[in-house]
Amino acid sequence: MKIRFNQANIDMLEEEANIALWETAEAIKTDLVQSQTVPKDHGNLEGDMFVDPPNPSKNIKGVVKIVNPAVYSRKVYFDPEIHIKQEKNKNAKQHWFDDYIDGDKKDLPLKYYAKLLKWMKIKNKLFPYMQIEET
Repeated sequence: MKIRFNQANIDMLEEEANIALWETAEAIKTDLVQSQTVPKDHGNLEGDMFVDPPNPSKNIKGVVKIVNPAVYSRKVYFDPEIHIKQEKNKNAKQHWFDDYIDGDKKDLPLKYYAKLLKWMKIKNKLFPYMQIEET
């Protein structure tokens, strides 16, 4: 038996996985803003956030970042002496990513990612990534 991998289809699967990963991060960022958990007192922590797309040549494959370039965002997130006001965002809290790490929404990123991959598979009608020939 001889097994040959179809590298073109493997590359296509990797590309689609990266796109789904980036779209998942965008969906999490959108959910984060809509759930109003990011503090909103001075500046624009919500509006400044962006998704740093996966770049296999620079980053580890399968890693995408939701970045906030505001200098004070790290202080607001990590400084225990910061008091979070909830006047502008009713659910604002200091550790706004905790819901996605170990809270109520911890399964949300995986669900988004699986749904996007399934949608891409249906959309593109992917072919098998390896061919098996009897010899």
